[in-house]
Amino acid sequence: MSLAQDYRKAMSQAGTSQFQEVIRQELEYSMRVELDKILATAPQNELEHTKKDLEGFKKLFHRFLQEKGPSVDWGKIQRPPEDSIQPYEKIRARGLPVNITSVLNKLVVVKLNGGLGTSMGCKGPKSLIGVRNENTFLDLTVQQIEHLNKTYNTDVPLVLMNSFNTDEDTKKILQKYSHSRLKIYTFNQSRYPRINKESLLPIAKDVSYSGENTEAWYPPGHGDIYSSFYNSGLLDTLIGEGKEYIFVSNIDNLGATVDLYILNHLMNPPNGKCCEFVMEVTNKTRADVKGGTLTQYDNKLRLVEIAQVPKAHVDEFKSVSKFKIFNTNNLWISLPAIKRLQEQNAIDMEIIVNPKTLDGGLNVIQLETAVGAAVKSFENSLGINVPRSRFLPVKTTSDLLLVMSNLYSLNAGSLTMSEKREFPTVPLVKLGSSFTKVQDYLSRFESIPDMLELDHLTVSGDVTFGKNVSLKGTVIIIANHGDRIDIPPGAVLENKIVSGNLRILDH
Repeated sequence: MSLAQDYRKAMSQAGTSQFQEVIRQELEYSMRVELDKILATAPQNELEHTKKDLEGFKKLFHRFLQEKGPSVDWGKIQRPPEDSIQPYEKIRARGLPVNITSVLNKLVVVKLNGGLGTSMGCKGPKSLIGVRNENTFLDLTVQQIEHLNKTYNTDVPLVLMNSFNTDEDTKKILQKYSHSRLKIYTFNQSRYPRINKESLLPIAKDVSYSGENTEAWYPPGHGDIYSSFYNSGLLDTLIGEGKEYIFVSNIDNLGATVDLYILNHLMNPPNGKCCEFVMEVTNKTRADVKGGTLTQYDNKLRLVEIAQVPKAHVDEFKSVSKFKIFNTNNLWISLPAIKRLQEQNAIDMEIIVNPKTLDGGLNVIQLETAVGAAVKSFENSLGINVPRSRFLPVKTTSDLLLVMSNLYSLNAGSLTMSEKREFPTVPLVKLGSSFTKVQDYLSRFESIPDMLELDHLTVSGDVTFGKNVSLKGTVIIIANHGDRIDIPPGAVLENKIVSGNLRILDH
């Protein structure tokens, strides 16, 4: 029996803590030996940051061995007190400060830019996918901040947290913004070794991450922002320039723009007590039942993710009536507080164990953390229940269709719901597997349909859309296997189900 098997067996038995401890120490020793071998292969110019990465991984692995599974104590979970989640309307009602410029000069915008576009069939960083009028996620972000700096004569910088997967391509593209009115900084999140699920040892044999070693490494989730930001030296630089807060969000959330009312609330707190951490939450819909939610736990605000919930309580966690809100991952965090907690080693985030199967069939696990999980480590943390419009993530081509359509208008990099739409809810769009890759999706639309009056669209199978198609109400289009449906140019589909075979041929 292997050490890892011994460990699993020991952990499943109560009361054998001495045996557990012996095996834990042996596993940590084996891990240290393997990591030292990997470190010995690092070239001189990579030695320092590889060492930091592997030290960070050792701490995470140590905690992973200590913890007995992901479950929270369900009995301790309570609804947060009324005043710990404020309605956005209340924050907005306070108005704006006279000195917007000086308040903005204390802000830094951070975008999480570690992800690739692979789930949408694209090579390279996701932030470089075109989302609207040829503009990429990164273009829109730059336009938003540039507009802010010009309007208020301020100097809000943009910081990108890249991963080893996105850094090189992102840096190449940044040259095109050299004449923009904003400073752009980057830093890299850590690079951690994936571990074999059976042996609990790294699958990497050396530090390289190209060729066959590509799959041996991973970026450990956005919870890594605190240590990577601190280790990069950029945190101290920005504090030295008088910056006080970062506004962090996913680069693919097109609703995450700088909100002056929330910023004012942070800079001029109504009760004089400095709030170190704000999490923007929004009301759940049926589509968001898996989203992490803010709860009260041990007298602190705590983010609970679905992976931490005991199986018996998953349905309760998903209930829209008990947990009404979820985390948008738009966060406002105090820079001096990050520095203080990082130096005290006091940022506590639950470990997310993410199992993966590699191309060759090998089962591995990667240990990750989530940025919002640190909410419980900060003083006077607050949730703000924001409008749904601040949560507009583009994860799939179904989302892409929405943001490319006339449902939204684009102004200075920001998307807003068109005034011509009579009700503010976003239609439910489900495009089938023929549309998964961006390239395939684009080839199936001669132009993006008019969707101003759409409630629900489902498309499945080999379907194409001609120019100037209009979709209204509920539209379901299903081409069976081997069939093809071409929606003709200028067609108006209102509350229609289209199925079977419809070919339009030029003659």
